[in-house]
Amino acid sequence: MSAIVKYTSIFIPFHTSPGKPFRRRFITTTITVHRTLLHRHRHRHRHRRPKHQMDMDMNKDKHSEVEIESHVHYNHTLPSKYVRWTARESFQFMYARPWHPVNDFYLNIVRGTHSFSILFGPQTVLGHNDPGIPALSDETELESVSSEDRHGRWARVTFKIVLSYHGASFDGWQKQPGLSTVQSIVEGSLGKFVDEKKTQLLKDKGLPVEGCAIVAGRTDKGVTALQQVCSFYTWRKDVKPREVEDAINSAAPGKLRVISVSEVSRAFHPNFSAKWRRYLYIFPLTDGDYMDQSGGNEDLCANNGCNGIHDSANKDELESEQKSYVFSVRKVNRLLRQLEGKLLSYKMFARDTKASRNEGPPTECFLYHARAMEIRLATDYNEETRVMCVELVANRFLRKMVRVLVATSIREAAAGAEDDALLQLMDATCRRATAPPAPPDGLCLVDVGYTEFDGTKCFVPKE
Repeated sequence: MSAIVKYTSIFIPFHTSPGKPFRRRFITTTITVHRTLLHRHRHRHRHRRPKHQMDMDMNKDKHSEVEIESHVHYNHTLPSKYVRWTARESFQFMYARPWHPVNDFYLNIVRGTHSFSILFGPQTVLGHNDPGIPALSDETELESVSSEDRHGRWARVTFKIVLSYHGASFDGWQKQPGLSTVQSIVEGSLGKFVDEKKTQLLKDKGLPVEGCAIVAGRTDKGVTALQQVCSFYTWRKDVKPREVEDAINSAAPGKLRVISVSEVSRAFHPNFSAKWRRYLYIFPLTDGDYMDQSGGNEDLCANNGCNGIHDSANKDELESEQKSYVFSVRKVNRLLRQLEGKLLSYKMFARDTKASRNEGPPTECFLYHARAMEIRLATDYNEETRVMCVELVANRFLRKMVRVLVATSIREAAAGAEDDALLQLMDATCRRATAPPAPPDGLCLVDVGYTEFDGTKCFVPKE
């Protein structure tokens, strides 16, 4: 459809909230007028009105039928020692990292040849069958199976399946047509355990015979999971946990591995029964295009005489100021620590969420643990690379929230922002105030907990 496109740029000063200073936005408005709409309107009215009236109505119709898109450029007002990166600069900085050692490390853990003890020492072995991965408790009432005879809807058998899969080998968890996803592989493997009634129903509808796997949390493309939890139920009584494990393990060997399968109560739900989730993000600190990332920008700023605090509201002045591409891991840790023990709305740190989930309790998360530390990661080439490990534990996470938190904390650390910068960004008026999501290569869903969180069992210890 052909269209006439007109670009208009306007400057709007406005108050964010009572008592706060003006915040400025530069809004570029794109107005698209479709020729087809104008033609239809002209054809509809040409036999009923004079030409001058038809032109007047056409102008009215044009303004009512136009499509308007607003592109907002966020201007920060939070104080910082350096100019903050733009979204493009942040994206380029994140994706320029050497991610292959991190991908190789996650793949080796999925295959069972490595463990987290390589990074954090032998104290990270917490009693699970898979060394180095924190164990899920099997003592909760939700997972207990009554020895009494069950009947009715409770007669079905429910299995809890703990999975480990390599993110770079799949297109995410959720099933999508034409893509290789973890859910499609798992449910296809469970098809042989579906009861006869459901099997016939699926065949009558022309659908493939697959099981239904409910997951604790869907992961994006490229995100690894070391102890993902899902459940599957069937009315067949002859299905054994070992059979379920063998069926899934044979589907994608080397990329997808079952850690454990156990029969649980029907009341167990992988998502709603969970009390916390633990994510780990491994960020490489060195790259050929940038300086050593862990040296910190605090000393560099002092040497260059840049100790002053710049107000980001003055756009013209800051364009000529220096930008720092060096950040301190200790600074990132201080920024993240401010989030611990608080129930906060993380809507500014979410991406691609429904409008109905952008306000109120659906955006609130409670972070039990948020820390960062520098570690040396051994590679397959008998070398070591320096990485930053960010560990986040919360009752729930919004979509892409972890990746945005990591990217934003790195950006704020490089800018020399105040320690409460992440807290202040909670009150931002636009999600462009936070950085674009960090690459999925570094993110890993470590485990899901169904008992109260134990703060002593963490990879990154509290100081």
